[in-house]
Amino acid sequence: MSKKLSINAAIDYLSNQQVIAYPTESIFGLGCDPDSEKAVKQLLELKKRDINKGLILIADNYQQLLPYIDDDGLSTEQKNMMFESWPGHVTWILPKNSATPYFITGQFDTIAVRVTAHPVVKALCHQYGKPIVSTSANLSGYAPCQTSEQVQQQFGQSFPILQGKLGNKTNPSQIRDSRNGQIIRY
Repeated sequence: MSKKLSINAAIDYLSNQQVIAYPTESIFGLGCDPDSEKAVKQLLELKKRDINKGLILIADNYQQLLPYIDDDGLSTEQKNMMFESWPGHVTWILPKNSATPYFITGQFDTIAVRVTAHPVVKALCHQYGKPIVSTSANLSGYAPCQTSEQVQQQFGQSFPILQGKLGNKTNPSQIRDSRNGQIIRY
């Protein structure tokens, strides 16, 4: 039986450097505290994902992302383009802050971030007071999980899953590059 988590229980898992699954706008995501190298490495191991690929951070608001990005490296035009799409289903590639750890950004000098409109994830990040890692809940090479049952099939019957329904999007978030506005993933 899966562990159906409330937001407070999910925060306990995150605070204890553990990985959880949670609903997003389109699929279930896997998340953890982005400041915990232990938790991020556990997430990468669970997914069988290469650390060099980097990860997305999902937040309640832009201010939660400031410790991880180089805000001064963004023009007003770039910020306006980004803010027009948020909160929403668009992930932006931004310049990273020099203190942002390699285990989040991988081989890149940028970081992928999103301010979500999904009410459950928004509430989780708001109450946790910071963003969380957001990557699709699936083993590398498998389709992203769209039900809690699929999460259990891939990660085990007792895997902790934040209660909530998926949003109405059919694809993972669009990814855009803030440097040129280019769409990297539709």
